[in-house]
Amino acid sequence: MTVPRWVFAVAGLGAVFVLLPLVAMVLRVNWTEFVPLISSESSVAALLLSLRTSLAATALCVVFGVPMALVLARTDFWGQKVLRSLVLLPLVLPPVVGGIALLYTFGRRGLLGKTFELLGIEIAFSTTAVVIAQTFVALPFLVLSLEGALRAVGSRYEAVGATLGASPTTVLRRITLPLVLPAVLSGAVLSFARALGEFGATLTFAGSLQGTTRTLPLEIYLQRETDPDTAVALSLVLVVVAVIIVSLAHRTGEPSRRRARALS
Repeated sequence: MTVPRWVFAVAGLGAVFVLLPLVAMVLRVNWTEFVPLISSESSVAALLLSLRTSLAATALCVVFGVPMALVLARTDFWGQKVLRSLVLLPLVLPPVVGGIALLYTFGRRGLLGKTFELLGIEIAFSTTAVVIAQTFVALPFLVLSLEGALRAVGSRYEAVGATLGASPTTVLRRITLPLVLPAVLSGAVLSFARALGEFGATLTFAGSLQGTTRTLPLEIYLQRETDPDTAVALSLVLVVVAVIIVSLAHRTGEPSRRRARALS
């Protein structure tokens, strides 16, 4: 396919629009004090907390997201389109709205929070709340990625396995999951990236307690008012991590796309 020249011009403007703010941030970094800025006690605590909670949220996304994607891609039932819309709702929902919804679900006076409080369990404004908030906003990324991969590879091999007498669980374990494993990994990486950058829902539902709920995005927001140099340095760290994650997601997803093209 021959691409018109004007398309390159518009694409170039789009690239400049995305890259120029990043260049401006890099130019603003105080390189002489970069290491001390990002290695302060509060910065390190926020980074380590973000990594721990994001990994936990990613694990929950895989546990719940894989079955959800399978149901959406391999079954047909009344209300499926509505269910898919609700599952993907956090993609378009403002994070602060998601945080309010979680607060009225798991907070002390929430729908389930009252029951948890009677059991002596407090979720809101705890590290657990951070993980829940991150899972809430990151889960649709894995579901959307995996559902698309499942539809792309089709179900012909699963049908063959079923005709040979394999149980549904065996078909899932020996055929379906190996076929879409790269898509699962890619979706998990994207979920991790979204969890790592989560801000609004975390702040609303978990608050900002240093060492407990103050993740790296919250630390950047707070430092922006008191120490702009630290905020810029930490922002650059987050950008570098995000670039690495996106690159990993692209590399892990490529085998799945090649396999889908081969099967089509």
